[in-house]
Amino acid sequence: MPNVLIVGATRGLGHELAKKYADKGDTVHGTARKSAPKEDSTKIHWIPKVDLSEEAAGATVVSALKSTKQDIVIISAGFFVKESLDDPDFEQEVLMYKTCAIGPVFVVSALHKAGLLARGAKVILVSSEAGSITLRHESEGGGLYGHHASKAALNMAGKLLSLDLKGEGVAVAMVHPGFMRTELTASVGFDQFWDDGGAVTPDVAAKSLVEWIDGFDISHTGEYWAPRGPGDIGTAEPVLGPKDKLSTPFQIPW
Repeated sequence: MPNVLIVGATRGLGHELAKKYADKGDTVHGTARKSAPKEDSTKIHWIPKVDLSEEAAGATVVSALKSTKQDIVIISAGFFVKESLDDPDFEQEVLMYKTCAIGPVFVVSALHKAGLLARGAKVILVSSEAGSITLRHESEGGGLYGHHASKAALNMAGKLLSLDLKGEGVAVAMVHPGFMRTELTASVGFDQFWDDGGAVTPDVAAKSLVEWIDGFDISHTGEYWAPRGPGDIGTAEPVLGPKDKLSTPFQIPW
């Protein structure tokens, strides 16, 4: 059975992904920013003290995995702080960039240098439609600088990783897993948009993502996808036209 690594597995999408892969019988390692949770301890091999905003995150993961090559690596950890033009936050923006765009590169690099990415491995970077420059539209206004820009930076980092790893048969994708009903989106006030925006629970988004990953391969490396389609992307219609004319899964424009 495949070996699966979920970076950011203690809550939300990452936790649901870890549970789904473990339920399939796969060997799952999940990282926790602090201590390992007590639940799921028999199904998930926990790696504690992995903080993507810290340079040591990759080394911590590699040390815990020992010599076990990974077939699927999903980096799901994120950080989101709400900002406006009148009230940007320098330190919080730096933390968003480190967590969302810089940390993933260092984790993948550490796995690569340690020889822990199996040939044919799939590396999935959980991004967001928020990282698409094309989809930014006047209907939603500006603001959220660190959130949008860190996701756009992650997309570029993922594209570059795909070029570096393609010769080793490792496929890399960036994904928008869906607008979700999570603590993260509620913490920035997005819960007011859950119903109108078609937000789903993390377990539903995880199911769609696992199914999409099953069909993802090297022929699509370096691409940016929404496995659940454009239904929850509010700017899709004003930018690209009627959603019922767009495909599911949906390849997101950069």
